[in-house]
Amino acid sequence: MRCIIVFPLLYAFSWFSTTFAPLIIFMDQQKSNDPLHGITLKFILEYLVEKYGWEGMARRIRINCFAKDPSVNSSLKFLRKTPWARKKVEDLYISTISKK
Repeated sequence: MRCIIVFPLLYAFSWFSTTFAPLIIFMDQQKSNDPLHGITLKFILEYLVEKYGWEGMARRIRINCFAKDPSVNSSLKFLRKTPWARKKVEDLYISTISKK
């Protein structure tokens, strides 16, 4: 459970007497409905490569970085610069984990 600690300044009866008393405020954790929340693109790519391999990835998503001399680093660079390709990879990941 997340909490916020606030230190309000409490004044006592005299000018010289001040006290810091921590006040703890608990917040309800809000759960995200996004299945990609907190998951990095690198994790998604490594998971899909482990599951399908580079050839399987190239068959499922027609992107040259999966077909010709594939590597995680080069694919990450391409996917970060190309929103439509990233969306296809994320959609494949979501459909893969929903089949479990």
